[in-house]
Amino acid sequence: MAQLAQPEDERLWVESARTGDPEAIGWLYERYFERIYRYVHLKIGDATEAEDITEQVFLKMLEAITNFRWQGSSFASWLFRIAHNLVVDHIRQRARRPQVSLDPIGVLIPSDTDDPHRWAERSDFLDHLRDAMSQLTELQAQVISLKFSGELSNAEVAAIMQRSEGAIKALQYSALQNLNKLMTLRGY
Repeated sequence: MAQLAQPEDERLWVESARTGDPEAIGWLYERYFERIYRYVHLKIGDATEAEDITEQVFLKMLEAITNFRWQGSSFASWLFRIAHNLVVDHIRQRARRPQVSLDPIGVLIPSDTDDPHRWAERSDFLDHLRDAMSQLTELQAQVISLKFSGELSNAEVAAIMQRSEGAIKALQYSALQNLNKLMTLRGY
């Protein structure tokens, strides 16, 4: 496609995806899948559910992309807002009908080349991190998840959370301070 000669120009890809171009839709999927998945997994804590929700994010994207407008926020902000809404819905549903996780170790699935000791340490660390994250306020946990799992800028996080960048910076600072204290208590 000649008009998409600059893959870095996300705006062209989004505009092309809005017309139903499968190549552009695939490009957006490849660009954002891993970031959305990490964000959802950190919030949900179950790899299988996180995969399902991440797929739902992209299905919602396909359904709504023709309505997407560049209104002072990025495409990433819009996509992560969809992910956030699906996560909130999932957590509400899960609270109504508790389930047992079939994924006790989270995102870590050892391969033949993994060092078992290192793999166990990382699994333990992630368990402690998830536990510590659950002790943050909802807003603090949201900022940390979006900023570090989603790899979003403060401006993008502010757009998703509908707060100022200054408020996001303050939330991030207090969240990292609290997370540091909680992880230090756990020996990390």
